[in-house]
Order: sequence, then structure tokens, then C-alpha cells
Amino acid sequence: MVESSLSGVASPAEVRYRMTMWQRTVPFLPAVVVTAAVFTTSAAGAGTTPPGGLPGLAAFWIVLLILTALFPHRFGITLTPSSAVVHNLRRRTIPWSEIRAVQTESILGTMTIVLYEANGRRTRLRAPSTGFLAWDHHFEEKFHVIGTWWLTYRGPDWNPVPPPPTWPTTPPTPDENPFAPPA
Repeated sequence: MVESSLSGVASPAEVRYRMTMWQRTVPFLPAVVVTAAVFTTSAAGAGTTPPGGLPGLAAFWIVLLILTALFPHRFGITLTPSSAVVHNLRRRTIPWSEIRAVQTESILGTMTIVLYEANGRRTRLRAPSTGFLAWDHHFEEKFHVIGTWWLTYRGPDWNPVPPPPTWPTTPPTPDENPFAPPA
């Protein structure tokens, strides 16, 4: 859910991105299938209800809905002129000057935004994200807004992420150790 404008960095003092209701609900779909299968097979096969019966099933779903509504709702990011505030299990404030890059990464078909920090830490954002069954049609727009905030507020002392070390592509000579790292 976008709680502020997607238009850019000029007008809002703060932009906040959170997981959508659909993205919070999707992880519980397997529980829906399993409980429906258990309830229908036990009722149809033996003529009985599962342990706890219908009140137990209703209590299970009420607890699940409360967890869905409360717990992952906090995941996301808040952009302020001084820092990016990442809301995961714990809240972290990362100053823009400490962020070296903002990129997207894909893991198992789910695209997320990753903040690369000066100390080498990678912070993967829980929201915004997009993927199978939890598609966010505004993901690219949100990524560009986060990148624009970073470009605007990162400061003059910013340094890019150094490229990863590369291994030589030429084969070693017979006298060299082929397992030694490059000199």
C-alpha cells in the first residue's frame, strides 16, 4: 500500500511503502487448502468432524486472520530526507550517505529491492516486492521512487560499490598453483 504520492521527491516529506493485504494473505493459502481438505475428507469419509469440530476450525481461522492483519503489516520502508527507515522484525534507520546502491534482485521468482550499505551489509526489503500470486503492479514505480530519493539525498561524499573480484580467465602455467587466488 502506498501511503503517499508516487510522483516524486519534491512534494512529500515522507513516503511509506507497506505490504498489501493480498501480499500478507498469500502465505496462508496452503493452510486454507490443508484445512479444507482435512475438514471435507474427515466429514465425508467417516461422517465425523475434525478434532475441535467446527468451533475449533473457526477459532483457528480467527487467530490466523488476526495474525495476517497485525504481524506482517509492519514490514516495509519509510523514506525521509535524512534516511531510509526499514521496518522488518526490528526497525533500522539507514542514513542515505551510508547506502552505496539500490538494486532489484530476484529469488525464486520474487523481485525485491536491496539496499547495499557502506559496511558491506545487504538489506533486503520485505516491501515493496512482487512475485507469483503476490503481484504488485506499481513495483517498478516504487523502485524508481526509492532510487530517486537515494540519488537526491545521498550527499557529496558518496562512493560507489566496488566491483566484485574477478578470477583470471587464462589457464595457469604448469609451474603455477591452479588453486591459488590471483596475485
